[in-house]
Amino acid sequence: MKKVEMIDALAKQTELTKSQVEKVFNGIFDLFKEELKKGNDVSLMGFGTFKVSDKPAKTCRNPRTGESIPVPAHKAVSFKVGKGLKEAVK
Repeated sequence: MKKVEMIDALAKQTELTKSQVEKVFNGIFDLFKEELKKGNDVSLMGFGTFKVSDKPAKTCRNPRTGESIPVPAHKAVSFKVGKGLKEAVK
């Protein structure tokens, strides 16, 4: 399901206009981004938790050429599925 499809479905469910739903939808994900940038976890009870973790610098190998490539330290976002979502998908 794509963003546009989600907005359409939410507009039908909530009887709000598509533009109202889009503002809320974008606001939620902007809030997620801001919290993750700060290094905070974003936890949605029954759905899951988004976390930011530090990844150390390392050296990888290009499988095509065999050349070593340095990869700098960086941050990565991970998601751990919550119990409610896990059970709903079974």
